[in-house]
Amino acid sequence: MAINELRAIANFVKAAELGSLRQAAATQGITPQASSQLLVQLEAHLGVRLFHRTTRSLSLTEEGRQFLASAQPGLATLQHAVQGARRGREEMAGPLRIVAPRSILLEVIWPVLDAFCRRHPRVEPDVQLDDRIGNWVEDRVDVGFRSGYPPQGGVVARRLLALQLIVCAAPSYIARHGAPASIDALAAHTCSGFRHPSTGKPMPWEFKVGDDIVSHAIPAAFCTNDIEVETRAVLGGHAIGQLVGPTAAPLVRSGQLVPLLTQHVAEHLGLYVYYGSRTALPARARAFIDLAVEMVANNPAHALTPQELAASPGRKARPRRAKG
Repeated sequence: MAINELRAIANFVKAAELGSLRQAAATQGITPQASSQLLVQLEAHLGVRLFHRTTRSLSLTEEGRQFLASAQPGLATLQHAVQGARRGREEMAGPLRIVAPRSILLEVIWPVLDAFCRRHPRVEPDVQLDDRIGNWVEDRVDVGFRSGYPPQGGVVARRLLALQLIVCAAPSYIARHGAPASIDALAAHTCSGFRHPSTGKPMPWEFKVGDDIVSHAIPAAFCTNDIEVETRAVLGGHAIGQLVGPTAAPLVRSGQLVPLLTQHVAEHLGLYVYYGSRTALPARARAFIDLAVEMVANNPAHALTPQELAASPGRKARPRRAKG
């Protein structure tokens, strides 16, 4: 039903209940002329006269009585549904579908989820972890996160932080094999690879070289499609890896990993939060987004500072030892 028909029917029912178009107009916040015009349009649309009316009186015709008897229950049901939807939008309860990349959840998103659940125990998070780029409409996303480039497709997106790409190795790896002194020297080392979630192919490593971002296809001796497995391989001294800042930064600060080639750390990618509308968000979705911005946006815990990178022992790498 078109919205003008619904307004016209609501206007008719209100006029019948109050016995006055002027009073019906007042309760709806419209002018008497607008109320009268809605009634004229409805009668023309139905092809019947609904009221006998003069300047002083208003009474239903037989067709008007029949139409009122049929329209009132349906209109009441619709109004109840509208009120329920508005309450649901404003209520801090109910389901909240969140989509996030697996590779960023634990370090970045989980603290937000944990704090949000403690504040709003009646909200029911439904968290879908997926590194592929999905369709936010088909996936019924309330709030989404994406790493890399900003999402497209009619969503509202906000960049939360830059994602550093940091080449790292465990101290045990460096003790056995040395550290690469240049990007080209990585070819002589055992490196990890992360498979693209859509193509299944190892993703190239990206470096800052001068003012440019340069991609290198690094031969991967240890390849996986799971960031946790890749991180464990690097921590175990099995390979050098290029990890994102939220994963690498706490491990570097604890001494478990050493950043390498730090003059080439790229920061062109970002972590974004996205959602479908600025105006029609349920209160629970808006509260979660606000908390994510508060806790994540430019949080220094998720990146190494220029001072930390400059002080890294891996900045001045020693030559690779011969194997054997």
